[in-house]
Amino acid sequence: MSEVGLETLSDRLRNTLTHDEGDNGVNVNKPDFRELDLGSPVSPLRTRNAGGLAVTTTTTTSSSSSSSGSVTGRTSTLFNSHTPRKSESNPNSHSGELSVESSPSASRNFKPGHTRSRSCGSHQLFFSGSGSVNSPPPANVVPTGNICPSGRILKTGMASRSTKPDILGSGSGNYGHGSIMRGGLASKPGSDSGPTNYSRGLMVGGEPGRRTGVCSSNDPEELKRMGNDNYKNGHFAEALILYDKAIAISPANAAYHFNRAAALMGLRRLAEAVRECEEAIRLDPGYVRAHHRLGSLLLSLGQVENARKHICYSGHQLDPVDFQKLQSVEKHLSRCTDARRVGDWRSTLREVDAAIASGADASPQLCACRAEALLKLHQLDDAFLALPNIPKSEPSASPHSPQKIFGMHFDAYMLFVRTQIELSKGRFDSALTAIEKAGQIDPNNVEISILLNNVKLVCRARARGNDLFKSERFTEACSAYGEGLRLDPSNSVLYCNRAACWYKLGQWEKSVDDCNQALRIQPNYTKALLRRVSSNSKLERWSEAVRDYEILRKELPDDKEVAESLFHAQVALKKSRGEEVYNMKFGGEVESVSGLEQFRAAISSSGASLVHFKTGSNVQCRQISPFLDALCTRYPSVNFLMVDIEESPAIAHAENIRIVPTIKIYRKGNRVKEMVCPSPEVLESSVRHYSI
Repeated sequence: MSEVGLETLSDRLRNTLTHDEGDNGVNVNKPDFRELDLGSPVSPLRTRNAGGLAVTTTTTTSSSSSSSGSVTGRTSTLFNSHTPRKSESNPNSHSGELSVESSPSASRNFKPGHTRSRSCGSHQLFFSGSGSVNSPPPANVVPTGNICPSGRILKTGMASRSTKPDILGSGSGNYGHGSIMRGGLASKPGSDSGPTNYSRGLMVGGEPGRRTGVCSSNDPEELKRMGNDNYKNGHFAEALILYDKAIAISPANAAYHFNRAAALMGLRRLAEAVRECEEAIRLDPGYVRAHHRLGSLLLSLGQVENARKHICYSGHQLDPVDFQKLQSVEKHLSRCTDARRVGDWRSTLREVDAAIASGADASPQLCACRAEALLKLHQLDDAFLALPNIPKSEPSASPHSPQKIFGMHFDAYMLFVRTQIELSKGRFDSALTAIEKAGQIDPNNVEISILLNNVKLVCRARARGNDLFKSERFTEACSAYGEGLRLDPSNSVLYCNRAACWYKLGQWEKSVDDCNQALRIQPNYTKALLRRVSSNSKLERWSEAVRDYEILRKELPDDKEVAESLFHAQVALKKSRGEEVYNMKFGGEVESVSGLEQFRAAISSSGASLVHFKTGSNVQCRQISPFLDALCTRYPSVNFLMVDIEESPAIAHAENIRIVPTIKIYRKGNRVKEMVCPSPEVLESSVRHYSI
């Protein structure tokens, strides 16, 4: 075999050990590290070539002359002399950067601070991350030279760096090749339940296979690699901790910020992810993947103008999916703006929903626009529900070029919508505070200025009306509330307040009209329902009164006052229709019936009568009795009766009762409903149906 000189081998080693393979096979230079010589008493002799690269060779022969420094051609095939340098590859590539769609593969490169061995034939070489090559000596060979007269081997190289003895580990922990520990702290056999990897500084917190992010490594590349592993496994919080540590060590590395943005996206902290992408681009303006990720983030947040700058970044090919999303969002947002300008709120709602579905799904401003459209369409309940679900808005990352929607600054528009919702809910002070903040953010916007002026005047009119109502100056209070309604014609609270004034003045028709306006805007407005039913009762419109009281009973099932009012309205309605009404009382208890004649008289009343056929020993009968007591209070127009068939066999025989509990409902002596062992839901539904 032909031999290769040490100088040639040194060049190849340098090429191999000073390049790191990045994404897509692109090699990126890694930082240099100072060569460390542990100075072990069992270290072999070293030779250095002109380039300063230490090379140690070991053969399996017993001859000491094998340490001459020559390496056979078979050994030289371990190294690739054609490894590309950075100057030959893409200068904008970044090693180990993360992609949101697919996680990075584990790096196959040599890491500083670690050792890696490769063998070929009878030669074995050990690489250190600094570019040196070490090898353990044969067990039966003592290096020539440096032998003291006393027989001890003299330490050389780094003897001055440490005075602690080197002790060979017991092998229970993996400390790297040779298991050498400093300071005499030998591992005790059996002290650990399993091997612990200290060479990577990784602590496994009791959960096998899961990285906790606790790492003592000072190598940012190793921290990044561990972060990538956590990211691939969906452990975004742990990955974020590791990326933070890597950035703390090497803050100018754009790829670390890029990867941190990916972890933040996994945690749905999108505003922070935007800032990390911007930092990566600041560090490396030509970082194409950072531009791409930033564009996608901004599009999701609804910042289409800024998103276009990065999605259509000059010098790289467009991503067709993101570009299509961008165009779709821009189209629907433009249509939404036009519809909102002319007050076409149905079209506004349709277009804003389409923009959100097209890709702007994390935009607080578009969610706020949706709430505004629902409010204008008098779908207040949906608007109220939409407001808490709006993603949290954070200050713009670019204060010098604030983003706008519908001509307003993003943050100002959010407050603009909140003002309208607070005003519609009758929270006048909160509405005034919100619009004043919007005016401070965007003082030149016309819409905000108009709304601010209106809110001030509405709040003033409402406060004046309240004061006049308390003073029993009801006519003047009506005028004050009317002034507020001229400024805010969709304010259900002001309509309801004016209806109370009309009621006090005895103008019940006007009171009903204002309540109708309030309920048209806010259908489940309880106060407006109460005031309308009171006015209808004064007008003896019993059918309308009963209808409203039944709605109120559903809203307020435990309100006894509403239940009693409903009962009296039902009785009045029957009388107005000429129906026979007698022996009707409100509320009461479940009445026990024992005689057949008494039973027949009880079920012959004009109202509905419910009879519970039971036995004292039956468990289901005992369970259903408390529920019947509750129904007796909720539906006072129904007569509730109870028959114990063991004590009244004549009634049981006459009604053919074979199973208990049996529930029968009668009207004017005729059975209209029969239920055997009914569920509470079925029982109440039947009682509700047959109540007056």
